[in-house]
Amino acid sequence: MTNVLADLFKRSDASEIDKITYLISGTLAPSYEGLVLNIAERTMLKIISRAYGVDLVKVRAFYKEKGDLGDVCFVMAKHKASNLSVSNVYERLLRIAQEEGFGSQERKIEQMSKILADLDPLSAKYVARIPVGRLRLGFSDMTILDALSYMLKGDKSIRKEIEASYNVNVDIGKIVKAVKEKGLRGISRIEPVPGTPIRPSLCERLPSAEKILEKVGKQVAVEPKFDGFRCGLHIWMEGGKKVVRIFSRNLENTTAMFPDLALAAKNIKVKSAILDGEAIAYDVKTDKFLPFQETAQRKRKYNIEEAVKKFPLKLFVFDILYKDGKSLLGLPFKKRREILVNILKNTKQGTVLLTKQNIVTDADSVRNLVSLYLKEGLEGAVIKKIDAFYKAGGRGYHWVKYKKTTEKGVADTIDCLVMGIYRGRGKRAGFGVGAFLVGVQEGNKYKTTSKIGTGLSDEQWKELDARVKRLEVGNKPKEYEVEKNLEPDIWVKPSLVVEILADEISRSPIHTAGLALRFPRLIKFRDEKNPDQTTSVGELTNLYGMQKTLVQ
Repeated sequence: MTNVLADLFKRSDASEIDKITYLISGTLAPSYEGLVLNIAERTMLKIISRAYGVDLVKVRAFYKEKGDLGDVCFVMAKHKASNLSVSNVYERLLRIAQEEGFGSQERKIEQMSKILADLDPLSAKYVARIPVGRLRLGFSDMTILDALSYMLKGDKSIRKEIEASYNVNVDIGKIVKAVKEKGLRGISRIEPVPGTPIRPSLCERLPSAEKILEKVGKQVAVEPKFDGFRCGLHIWMEGGKKVVRIFSRNLENTTAMFPDLALAAKNIKVKSAILDGEAIAYDVKTDKFLPFQETAQRKRKYNIEEAVKKFPLKLFVFDILYKDGKSLLGLPFKKRREILVNILKNTKQGTVLLTKQNIVTDADSVRNLVSLYLKEGLEGAVIKKIDAFYKAGGRGYHWVKYKKTTEKGVADTIDCLVMGIYRGRGKRAGFGVGAFLVGVQEGNKYKTTSKIGTGLSDEQWKELDARVKRLEVGNKPKEYEVEKNLEPDIWVKPSLVVEILADEISRSPIHTAGLALRFPRLIKFRDEKNPDQTTSVGELTNLYGMQKTLVQ
């Protein structure tokens, strides 16, 4: 697949390679821009009926048989050559996405049906899948980065350099275009831009406070670890007004969900900035933090005003990556912290707050602070290297997390992908789900690590059933590697991420990850995470090794 993409990029013209990249990703723009065609499956059936002059009843029946809109178009389209260019199709799809107001739905149907009618069967097969988000080509942005390296060097030797630029500017079309036009020189000067999300820095794990100090440094910064929503806070001036955008851990634009945070951010005394922080709900009467399950209720598209009142948020800012036109990524953390302190001390306190920090030099001080944070209802602490640069999109020992489980058994919870479900029996029959299969990632594949049938409350079983009903697919997704005797009753498309706590990780000849979770239980649903943000097989292997480390 990587070679096919590399060949495509070689043969693509620089003037439309960004458009090609978006279309093969099933989009018209980076996801954070929120530009979608907004055409439902039922509407697509009407479009196909109109495009090919086939009765709608017949189209529905054929779709029920085939199960794929693309396959329906491939059979129904007239076998003719198409002289449409990528740019032409892209621009026409873009106009459809921008349609709004009275009569917009009918105009979308008319325009989309004309596009399908003008395309050859093979092109129609894939274009028809884009509006409903089912292109199913089976690759990610990471595969595209690999392909760019293959395009230039014939191997993955410069993948890390390309990815470093992507981590700072996640517009994959822009990255591909820059590499196509000027090679590595095209991305050498890519810097943060307010309004374009940066992939957040991530924490490593170590088995004890002593090991953390040994690896991170003799003098470290200890900060509380919040169990909330990661927020990339972007501020800039536009037309004489201050604009604020908030991006989630998975680079989604969540500004509309958090109007209280956006309003408060306008008080920060900067012309432009990119800040990194975590938002967590709190009880107004007691000022205590609320559990993640309650914080999670703020992530919604409707009844937002009601949610703001019921679950007010505090945004704790712990880093600054950009200020007034200059990137700060290459500055040591200690210097970035000084800049952040100077900014926020001049800002009216309330909703946006500076994360507290202690500089310590011994393991007991680390443990004491962690104990304090746990009593406050937090997850633990993050221990930071004081002279480290900001590692966008990277996990490393510049940041190490220390949680309640760090020195007991498995050092961390595991983020898993729900791959399938097994039907319930007895009392579980009423829930619809009796057990579920989860896995972790390795490259573009997901490998099983646990079949979970216990450790959930009745409410969690019901919620799981409601969620997977929207995600059921007829056949096993090609990204999944599952032993035959573990195949579930129903397959679930790669979408739902859950946080799992286990007592132990053991070797497994049954699970394709080679490791199994013993006594697993569901902690929470991780709606803010994409499937590619699950724990990797490599990380799981490291956790397996850590549990065998004897803490002195």
